[in-house]
Amino acid sequence: MPSGSRVGDVVAGVLDRGRLTAVGRPHWWFVSEDNKPEDLVSLHRRLDELEHAVARRVEETCAAFFRTPQRAAGQVIPAWRRRTRGERRWQVAACTAVAIGLQVAVPGRLAVLRPVWILPALQGVLLLALLVANPHRIDRQSRVLRMLGLTLAALISFANAWSVVSLATGLVRGTEGENAGPLLVTGGAIWLTNVIVFGLWYWEFDRGGPVARALGTRPYPDFQFVQMTSPQLAPPDWEPAFADYLYLAFTNAAAFSPTDVMPLSRWAKLAMTLQSVVSIVTVALIVARAVNILK
Repeated sequence: MPSGSRVGDVVAGVLDRGRLTAVGRPHWWFVSEDNKPEDLVSLHRRLDELEHAVARRVEETCAAFFRTPQRAAGQVIPAWRRRTRGERRWQVAACTAVAIGLQVAVPGRLAVLRPVWILPALQGVLLLALLVANPHRIDRQSRVLRMLGLTLAALISFANAWSVVSLATGLVRGTEGENAGPLLVTGGAIWLTNVIVFGLWYWEFDRGGPVARALGTRPYPDFQFVQMTSPQLAPPDWEPAFADYLYLAFTNAAAFSPTDVMPLSRWAKLAMTLQSVVSIVTVALIVARAVNILK
């Protein structure tokens, strides 16, 4: 803040410049940018800084709530690196319902509990609870909802793993696979459930889960998608959703190795290895037995 004497000097200068000219206007009306008083230049500079700060804050707020792309150093920040609105639940809910329904197609002798519908019914209750608690966008932090989602994925994984082990043991011992048709149906249901459940695990743990990805709390991804390395091939609001993780699980189960999505963290590499092992065992035993029966 200027001192009292300095304020007096400024006021005197302004009054001195305020003498009328020949056309009846104050002299300071014609002051150019070069001969403005020092205080006026400083005031203009501060107003410009305030304007830029407000504009930047408005842009950040719009990016958080309306998913407009942010810019840093002249470049657009991709959606997967900033806060977004969160993805809709219907994709993951629909695929989870399919995985629950596929367990009913597995013969009762391969199920964990009998009758075979008991465990799928429990899984359906958990899925319904998730839909009622958060039916729209997955962007709300809740430890209860997080535990419900992980418990549901764990139950589906346990039931499918039990079916895989039971089927493999039966094929080795010769107690399973008497008819090629039912064997292929059972194996296909187990294989597809394996794809969905590993897609769930990838979706639940990549960068801390769907809520953490929406809030942008973890900058380092566990999976590297093509859009991350080549942002010019995707719109600025692209970010991985459940369909991307389902595709990752499908290609890993079909090719027994990563394709265009690379695992970066150790847990991601181990999870993809485990999925490939389960897929190899399932496909190899079922196809070998089915070919033998058809001959």
